[in-house]
Amino acid sequence: MALSEDLGFLLSRASGLVVRSTNAALADSGLRVRAYSVLELACIPPGGRSQRVLAEVLGLDPSQVVQLVDELSSAGLVERLPSPTDGRAKLVAGTPRGRQVLEQAAALAATGQQEQLSCLSAEEQATLRSLLSRVVQFPG
Repeated sequence: MALSEDLGFLLSRASGLVVRSTNAALADSGLRVRAYSVLELACIPPGGRSQRVLAEVLGLDPSQVVQLVDELSSAGLVERLPSPTDGRAKLVAGTPRGRQVLEQAAALAATGQQEQLSCLSAEEQATLRSLLSRVVQFPG
């Protein structure tokens, strides 16, 4: 099978291109795609999310999430809060500064993604997002 027909190769290559373009666009924010993703997930629900949930949603090893949360926490963008339902667990929540940085970074990330996807029409981009969301079964 030619690489141009190998779905695994095409998805991996497209992912790499979009991530590189998005990382370049995010450079001024001090974030990279993985940290941006953690920050977005931490800021969306008011009470935060557990590191276990972050790892599951992002498909990362929990140790990678711990490192990303540590970096974001050191920058004052997230904080660890006690879970109201599990005294042993901590939730990762965006700080006011984190939500502000996220708002700016979201615009930068969108620009980076658009640079890579500009070869597709708006309708094709929407279709691609829809199909990929079904494949990865991303919640919400």
